[in-house]
Amino acid sequence: MRVLVTGGAGFIGSAFVRLLLEKKPGDELVVFDKLTYAGRLESLKGLKRKIELVKGDVASKADLGKVGKVDLVFNFAAESHVDNSVSTPEPFVKSNCLGVFNLLEFARKNDLEKFVQVSTDEVYGSTKKGSFTEESQLNPSSPYSATKASGDLLCHAYHKTYGLPVVVTRSSNNYGPRQFPEKLIPRMIVNALRNKPLPVHGTGEYVRDWTYVLDNCEAIELVSRKGAPGEVYNIASNDERSNIEVVKFILEELKKPESLIDFVANRPGQDYRYSLDSGKARGLGWAPKVSFEDGLRQTVEWYRTNEWWWKPLKEKMSPIRWLSGDGQQQHN
Repeated sequence: MRVLVTGGAGFIGSAFVRLLLEKKPGDELVVFDKLTYAGRLESLKGLKRKIELVKGDVASKADLGKVGKVDLVFNFAAESHVDNSVSTPEPFVKSNCLGVFNLLEFARKNDLEKFVQVSTDEVYGSTKKGSFTEESQLNPSSPYSATKASGDLLCHAYHKTYGLPVVVTRSSNNYGPRQFPEKLIPRMIVNALRNKPLPVHGTGEYVRDWTYVLDNCEAIELVSRKGAPGEVYNIASNDERSNIEVVKFILEELKKPESLIDFVANRPGQDYRYSLDSGKARGLGWAPKVSFEDGLRQTVEWYRTNEWWWKPLKEKMSPIRWLSGDGQQQHN
């Protein structure tokens, strides 16, 4: 089987590539990535001889034309940083809307077993009570989540109109090794390691459901085999934590003082709480294996011992970008 993983040099994408190589060593794996700031060859270290790497942009039909025929598509390619979508939304429209359209058109030319669209819990918006199911209304708050919702709807339309075997996964905030340090957890770890301020929006009361990246990848792979075409599957560990809890845990693990915490102004459209009902995915046989405490300890240790991976990023990024950002998840 020839498998296409778009965004495969990103955080979740590269973790998923590793999982596929372990689970299906006989498959031919094509990794397609634009190799922008968050998609890095360093995240595929040790894998290059096991994969076919195609540099390209999902927003370009010509680039996708370099891929050739495939049997299975996993779309991790996305612009995913919420603050960037507020300041400069156009790249999000190109990657998350036009890119999905181009991939769906590409998929129509192939006799696919499955097209897996990797999405986010943010398409549902925020809730103070209860959890969103796959039937909940989409109510995105930012250009990022709006473009992801648009991509999801295109996938449903292509299933209904053309019979394309599409499934959509919507996962909660992911964390783990190789996540670009504009995201909450890696940014806090790296800043703490450098004894730099840890910027926290508001009072840190915003709540997220945290899922270890390998648990999410296991669920996505399972959905690709057992998920019904045309269906959506929420993926979440159902382990909710406020941002300030997460930050204090990191400081405790690194034995750093809480005086490093720097409370900053909220960004426009800040969502208070995300929460998913993941019963449908669990019904396929999935369950998270890694607890939040164990996963975060492993993540802290990875960044502590892999300075080679993140130090060059610090040197290239401006101080403002390095210190600012939000607690949203990465889906590429």
